[in-house]
Amino acid sequence: MDEKKNKSRGLGRGLSALMADVNQEIAPQQSQAPRKADMRIPIERVHANPDQPRRAFNEVALKELANSIAEKGVIQPIIVRKHPTIDAEFEIVAGERRWRASQIAQLHEIPAIIREYTDTEVLEVAIIENIQRADLNPIDEGAGYRQLMQKFGHTQEQLSSVLGKSRSHIANVMRLLNLPEGVRQYLTDGKLTAGHARALVGHDDAQNIADHIVLKGLSVRDAERIAKEGLTKPKSAKSVRTTINKDADTLQIEGELSAAIGMKVAIDHSADGEGGRMTISYKNLDQLDDLLRALSGS
Repeated sequence: MDEKKNKSRGLGRGLSALMADVNQEIAPQQSQAPRKADMRIPIERVHANPDQPRRAFNEVALKELANSIAEKGVIQPIIVRKHPTIDAEFEIVAGERRWRASQIAQLHEIPAIIREYTDTEVLEVAIIENIQRADLNPIDEGAGYRQLMQKFGHTQEQLSSVLGKSRSHIANVMRLLNLPEGVRQYLTDGKLTAGHARALVGHDDAQNIADHIVLKGLSVRDAERIAKEGLTKPKSAKSVRTTINKDADTLQIEGELSAAIGMKVAIDHSADGEGGRMTISYKNLDQLDDLLRALSGS
């Protein structure tokens, strides 16, 4: 009973009480009222959270942040807790980008706010922090919502209320997780937008259509049209010309031969009209055997 109550605590202490820290975390580096750090920690004593839900860190953006930090320092301190297994070390709860950028900027210390969080609360803060950031790709965003629902029992309605996201937005982003791996990678890399991808959810040919969209640089409207109509290969001009140029006698002979041997027969005259090619199409090996016996007279 207690376990069930804990799992269904909704957005009680575990999330609502952590939102203040998260909202401070997503404040810009140029904030006029930065939070005061509890202490400055040697950067080598700080460790990344192994359960950090965000896997993709844009290298260009990291270098830009590193340049800013090298010039102005870390304005907004990171949030850490005491490392659960290593004495006198710390684990990042929120602010891994700043920590990574500070290493690139070759800082020796980093300002930090120390909090006492459980493993569950650490994961919740990390997920919420990432979801609240504008530059998060749709796949990581959807994975964050799924983690909050599966691990902590939160519903889409509860997430919508606290995060300021519509329920339909949360549902649509989570549906993108059902796409093939290659399509999800396009989203992660920024080669497809969520609008492109939504048109492909549940489509049997999603990967091939996505490849085509990326190759051609098509719009969302194009993606929706192709998803509805499918990828079709038009007949070649040569094939169309051959069909149009056949005279009535040739078409009649094709029909008579096809009826006589029970297989499709096509006759194509050469340009000079003196020669050409007759093609017989068989559906299976039995038909081929029948054809060979007929040709050999046996």
